[in-house]
Amino acid sequence: MSRIVIYPGTFDPLTFGHIDIIERASKLGDELIVAVAANAGKGPLLTVEERTELVAQEVKRLNEDGTITTPIRVLSFTSLLTDLAREQGASIIVRGLRAVSDFEIEFQMASINKRLHGDLETVFLMAAEHQHFVASRFVKEVSKYGGDISSFVPASVVRKMNSLKS
Repeated sequence: MSRIVIYPGTFDPLTFGHIDIIERASKLGDELIVAVAANAGKGPLLTVEERTELVAQEVKRLNEDGTITTPIRVLSFTSLLTDLAREQGASIIVRGLRAVSDFEIEFQMASINKRLHGDLETVFLMAAEHQHFVASRFVKEVSKYGGDISSFVPASVVRKMNSLKS
């Protein structure tokens, strides 16, 4: 039986911090699913289709350059994460933590997910030291005011964010 890991998020936009977690999460199982949440409640800047495409482009690049050898699927979802995990046969959820302040909400979500799907385990990965301060909301703010976001996000995301200003 293969062990399927799922890394959910809004990825609005995808950052180097997310990519770091994708790389590390890919080593935790036989397959990784990067699940892009529609999450309309958060008022995302990019559509779920745009976010899914940007994640898929970066995953393809990581596979092509040999950074990741584990099979990775990128998909979007609008359901409960536990329902998606059950449908996909995932047994592990990976969540990234940037700071202690992230832990409280992530701990609550992990507890709810465990109650809804008892076989599902949540694993927390600490953000890489050089990425712990990068948050999508800050990237959007810097981009909105014309700042250089190229040290926070891949080139494909820079192009997408710049196209929104036109």
